[in-house]
Amino acid sequence: MAKFVLWRWKAVDQHGQMQQGALLADDPISIREQLFNADLQLLHLRKTSNVRRGCWHIQQKIQVFRQLATLLQAGISLSDGLLLIAEQHPFCEWRALLKDIEQRVSNGTPFSSALQQWPGIFPALFIALIHIGELTGKLDECCKRLAEQQEKLYRLRKKVMKALRYPLFIMGVALMVTVGMMGFVLPEFANIYRSFNAPLPAVTLAVMAISNWVTSQGIVWLLAAIVFVAGGLFMRRRKPHWQEYEQNLLLRIPLVAPLWRGQILSQIYTTLSLAQQAGIPLLQGLEAVENTLTQVMWKKVVSQISVKVTQGVPFWHALTQSGRFTPLCSQLVRIGEESGSLDLMLEKLATWHHSHTEELADNLAAALEPIMMLVVGVIIGTLVIAMYLPIFQLGDAMSAG
Repeated sequence: MAKFVLWRWKAVDQHGQMQQGALLADDPISIREQLFNADLQLLHLRKTSNVRRGCWHIQQKIQVFRQLATLLQAGISLSDGLLLIAEQHPFCEWRALLKDIEQRVSNGTPFSSALQQWPGIFPALFIALIHIGELTGKLDECCKRLAEQQEKLYRLRKKVMKALRYPLFIMGVALMVTVGMMGFVLPEFANIYRSFNAPLPAVTLAVMAISNWVTSQGIVWLLAAIVFVAGGLFMRRRKPHWQEYEQNLLLRIPLVAPLWRGQILSQIYTTLSLAQQAGIPLLQGLEAVENTLTQVMWKKVVSQISVKVTQGVPFWHALTQSGRFTPLCSQLVRIGEESGSLDLMLEKLATWHHSHTEELADNLAAALEPIMMLVVGVIIGTLVIAMYLPIFQLGDAMSAG
């Protein structure tokens, strides 16, 4: 993600008038160059702050392009629309960015070329679709379709992550409760039971043995787990092949694999169908898909498919050879290529994967909720029985005595 800095500047123009504003840049040198090219003499330059977290989130981009499409459909010019959005945007970083783009557009630079100056913010798909909109005269329609496509993918991604996070959260809570009871509560009960020198039930002895292991070696294993997780995160950031190994592993996990694969395939086919409908060639569409994907493994798969298509291999055959796409994908793409309706088939695949993944996410959340509650109930119930069962036996023994 882009890491720009917002700079406040004051300068004097050719007529001796004081000018001021804000610009996004990596360093002050680029700011000085921009002001020099604009015939402004820099007087004061101040670094405001690093760009706040979430500023370039996809939701912000969706909102900007949706508003821009509405303004263009209302007959407002592109420059005026960019200025209107910049004036009411809550993020000062976006205000500076939109004003910079508006200035470039006013000076005769195409809108797509102005966006291309910020590759860390606008992916290749954004630039390609805006360029098609400029060539066809349907810039408002391209902005609208782009916003709808990105919002659709974002909602699906959120639903998938929510479905996968829920069981992990429940199991984490159950684990913390179990460790807390075994580490702090059970040892106190164990000391009481030892003072009576009475035989204990098997379930209590088993739980007490686990409690002794948690109190004696739990810290060591916890530190080992922390080191393991930290090492995995370090390797994941520094070694791309480690990320590829993780992503291949995800495709082998029963519950996770269908959701994750469905989300990625929906993103790939939605992007390709949008590119095809906008008139973008297949190879450029694949390049846009590769640039919008963040997963190393899938980027590699799409890159290999692009190379095979360049060599003359049919698109459907390249999908089959990759081994990552279902037979349904290859069959529909083959029909689309042979009939000349590839854009329609890609849209059908995107719709099917989107709805199927949403259904899987809903079903997984609905099925796991009672299962997780049952698992937590069994764990807590076993611990409670193990703690209080000896009390009843001691009471019976004392009554018999």
